[in-house]
Amino acid sequence: MRSEAESIKVAIIDYGLGNLFSVKHACEHVGMHGFVTSTKQEILAADAVILPGIGAFGDAMQSLKRLDLIMPLREIAASSKPLIGICLGMQLFMTESYEFGQHQGLGLIEGPVVRFENPGNSSGKLKVPQIGWNRIYKPHQANSLSVTEEQWGNSPLMGLPAGEFMYFVHSFYVKPEDPQVVLSVSCYGQIDFCSSLRQGNIFATQFHPERSGPQGLQIYQNMIAFIREQGKVKEN
Repeated sequence: MRSEAESIKVAIIDYGLGNLFSVKHACEHVGMHGFVTSTKQEILAADAVILPGIGAFGDAMQSLKRLDLIMPLREIAASSKPLIGICLGMQLFMTESYEFGQHQGLGLIEGPVVRFENPGNSSGKLKVPQIGWNRIYKPHQANSLSVTEEQWGNSPLMGLPAGEFMYFVHSFYVKPEDPQVVLSVSCYGQIDFCSSLRQGNIFATQFHPERSGPQGLQIYQNMIAFIREQGKVKEN
């Protein structure tokens, strides 16, 4: 007899720039049915969609365009179906990126993608890209801390303590225009940046949950509740 989680079909988009099979393995580890695809019909028919990614922003957008996946992704974002971005996938959700020129993104979240410029601390300059473990914290926004607490608890980050370590590999980071979509922030040298976000059915992380040990797998476990909850929205 199949578990309820096993009935959840998660499309992992293959556009040539992603750590696809580690994401697939993480989905399967928590009981979901993850499958790798670049077929529009399969993506639209899935219960949830993950857009992973490692590489250059401009190349990624060209690949999505070539595969005719830009409009399906925008269609999913406009629905109640969960759309999840990881690393470069998160950046592609934004309006534009300044990586090797200026490139238009999917435009799902207002704001640019910018490079770490001279990050440093008391010991001197830090290397770019950031590669390794870093902490995620709840953002302290003026007069909205209670909203932030609620957003964290109703997202795939639920149950994780502030200050938990996650694994990062990136030279660029997102700057959402709306601070209310920011779920977590992290610090690299003197630069505070958005390390995860949530806007309705859209959830994204700059870090790699599938490479972040048990705490990262907890995020995948929490995705089950996130997908179920969004399914209820669809039914209503």
